[in-house]
Amino acid sequence: MIDAYSQNKLLDVKNLSIDYVAKDKPPARAVENVSFTLHEGELLGVVGESGCGKTTLMLGLTRLLPSAGRITSGKVLFNNRDWMQLTEREMRDVRWKDISFIFQGAMNALNPVQTVGEQIVEAMMLHMQISHEAARQRLVELLEMVGISGNRKDNYPHQFSGGMRQRAMIAMALACMPPIVIADEPTTALDVMIQAQIIELLMQLREKLHTAVMLVTHDLGVVAEMCDAVVVMYSGVVAEYAKVDTIFNTPLHPYTQELLKAFPDLNRPNEKLKSIPGYPPRLDNLPKGCRFSPRCPKAFERCFEEQPLTIEIAPGHYTSCHLVERQ
Repeated sequence: MIDAYSQNKLLDVKNLSIDYVAKDKPPARAVENVSFTLHEGELLGVVGESGCGKTTLMLGLTRLLPSAGRITSGKVLFNNRDWMQLTEREMRDVRWKDISFIFQGAMNALNPVQTVGEQIVEAMMLHMQISHEAARQRLVELLEMVGISGNRKDNYPHQFSGGMRQRAMIAMALACMPPIVIADEPTTALDVMIQAQIIELLMQLREKLHTAVMLVTHDLGVVAEMCDAVVVMYSGVVAEYAKVDTIFNTPLHPYTQELLKAFPDLNRPNEKLKSIPGYPPRLDNLPKGCRFSPRCPKAFERCFEEQPLTIEIAPGHYTSCHLVERQ
């Protein structure tokens, strides 16, 4: 792992909030006041239960939200340029060139009636402004970089296995050499051996190209193995944000602590795993106060009345918990 905090800052997300809007219903706050920074070459994990807002946050960064999504406040600064203030045309130039996406479910992300190679070539021609011939030459290099024979460039997605399709998506994400890549659950629906290969490939490419990666996942084992820093999300808010060693060794937020108890620890093989009782709240029916309070074993009166602010407990270690504030 690298010491990401010594690197140049690439992305600075400040108080980003996202709503989902439906007719005749109050807005559902899917992401609220989320802040974090991404440094050059850093691998940042974004973790939490399903429905906690991880994917919505990533789509919001790139302004690829579905039609019901609304960014209501916040800034996303890249080289001091706020992506939230760009026109849609300007934002199209940002995507793939400055930040790219490895989507969940490669079969759904790839166009089934176009060859894999032409889909990657199209991205390069559009954003790098190079000829079709030059893009085809670079295509072979990209495919071989991710472990696919260049001879397979004219195959269609259905002719690739699940692991190969995911490798093709990684090649597409790297086609324009962006400094930032978002990997949203990149091993979804793959068997265990292929998952390990994809994770290993991401680590190798990150080391080779020095690309910053935001890894969206629910797998804490992958986070412990790969990441430099971690954003722990719960019901749209940041529960805790720190370096990976801090999160695993000295977690402060009760949700982080409970999440880790639900994950097997090889150093304590006889310890029973514990599930977190209850369910995350509905976004259109959030509890008063802390969103985790109905499930929190350490909640006290203030937790049910007042939503905690995200504060810096130690350099680079942020959490939003009333219990931590009064310690």
